Amino acid sequence: MGHQPDLRPVQEPERVFSYFQKEWPLVILFSIAGIVFNLGQSVVLVMQGKLIDTVADGSSLPVVLRTTGTLMLMVLFFQGCRYTKRFAIRHWANLTIARMRQEVYDHLVSQSLGELEKEQIGDLMTKAVGDVDISVEGIRKTTTEIFDTGVLMAGYAATLCISSWSITAMCIWWIPLSMFLASRLKSLVALSSRASREQQSRVTGMTFDMAGKTVLLRTASMEEPVLDHYRRELEDLQRKATLASLLESSLGPLYQGVASIGFLFVLFFGGRMVVDGKWSIGSFSSYILLYAAFTVKASKASKLFNAWQKAQVSFGRIRPLLAGHPEEDATIHHPLDPERNLVVSHLSFRYPQEEKWVVRDVSFTARPGEVIGITGPVASGKSTLNIALEGLYPYEGSVKLGGWELRDLSNFERGSFISWQGHQSELLSASIRENVTLGKQGDISQVLRDVAFDKDLERMPDGEATMVGSSGVRLSGGQGQRISLARALWRGSPLILLDDPFGSVDLATERHIIHSIRTHYTRSIIILASHRLAMFPETDQVGFLSKDGRLSMGTHQSQMEDNPLYREMYELQQREEESHANR
Repeated sequence: MGHQPDLRPVQEPERVFSYFQKEWPLVILFSIAGIVFNLGQSVVLVMQGKLIDTVADGSSLPVVLRTTGTLMLMVLFFQGCRYTKRFAIRHWANLTIARMRQEVYDHLVSQSLGELEKEQIGDLMTKAVGDVDISVEGIRKTTTEIFDTGVLMAGYAATLCISSWSITAMCIWWIPLSMFLASRLKSLVALSSRASREQQSRVTGMTFDMAGKTVLLRTASMEEPVLDHYRRELEDLQRKATLASLLESSLGPLYQGVASIGFLFVLFFGGRMVVDGKWSIGSFSSYILLYAAFTVKASKASKLFNAWQKAQVSFGRIRPLLAGHPEEDATIHHPLDPERNLVVSHLSFRYPQEEKWVVRDVSFTARPGEVIGITGPVASGKSTLNIALEGLYPYEGSVKLGGWELRDLSNFERGSFISWQGHQSELLSASIRENVTLGKQGDISQVLRDVAFDKDLERMPDGEATMVGSSGVRLSGGQGQRISLARALWRGSPLILLDDPFGSVDLATERHIIHSIRTHYTRSIIILASHRLAMFPETDQVGFLSKDGRLSMGTHQSQMEDNPLYREMYELQQREEESHANR
């Protein structure tokens, strides 16, 4: 096992300084290495001048070789410092990217479903992935440029002043002028970068939306108008991205041209110093090299401003996701009472920002070992009732599990007491085992038999380790649905909510699963919302949701006797099953 990095949260994650503080040994290492390397570049250029003087003066071969050897050792030492600095900064950046992503993920997980639904998927993806990378990369480049530009320029400036303060005073003021231009123009880079990132978020969201609705758009003959709008947005993105790139890349030559004007003063006055015998050829060469290097670095000061501006834009977008999310309390403070009953009293529910009540004044009681079927006409609210029973959204009335009101439980407690399978099969790009256990340890062979997936597993190339999802084996709708069902059943939670789990399986498989649930999950309450009624005679209670959101409870037999609509639905499905069996 390799060394696992420490990704525990930092203090005040919304502050950039906190990430440097967290990895202070790396910060000290790259600071020392960066200072030594960049100040050493001035020493190397001075030594190059001494080597030129040694050759020009006709010194003996041993003296020339000794000077050359000293210069080479210096270069090797300072390059070693440069490698150490780069390695330490890159390692810090990798740890910070991982830590920021963890912070963003923790924040998203801690948000309510209502808050998450307000976010656009494209914007979330851009923030969670792209903006984190750009932020840290910008901070890394800024940190690197502080040494490779700031410290290096300070070393060059000091050496230039020691060599000749008068020449330096005449030519160096062009450098601050170029840096002033950089600081004045940096706002343009920030504005264009922000506009480009915001447009990219919109295009990313449209891409996700179109990918999921291709069939619908084609069926409705709306594909071409939507594509036209998509193309216009892409063209707008191209224009904004091109402008941002143009501003970022074209300002550098402007800075360099202004900063290089002082080079004329160096040539004129430095040449006179050589003619007057005040400088040797080596000293003049060293000064020219120092000033040229200083000018080049000054021209690249724009990198420091541009990198910091881009980092500020992206960090500003993710800052709200880095602060304010509470630590998850992974403790059960409300243990369920021994009976572990579900008592629903006058439950009413509507989605946030919606005025219409979907579920109205629902009351019933369920005990461990019971399977309760919920059905009703299309769009009557069967799935919504299960969502209300999760306790993730605000509701009116009372939903008590094991004596505790759901709204009073923490997210961790609700997640520990309730399992849920949605109408859609939600598979992770992971192994079958990981899809069922979500990373926990335990045997899944029994639950796979319970959902009739054991035969399918035998045909899988790697058994439980077979990769599924977008990057693995393509499963049929029924296979994906059964893996999702296995995930909901595996923990044996006190309350298991199933939303149409048999929509893609045949009647024999459905009968096997119901029998397994009745046999192996006697400590759980099973709420089964479904439009398929073939197995409802096997349930303990049947709830029928009418169009107005009200629930009438009874048994299958009582619903057949007292509810004409239920009886009609059941008999119609029975005739269809018989017709299908006789083909």
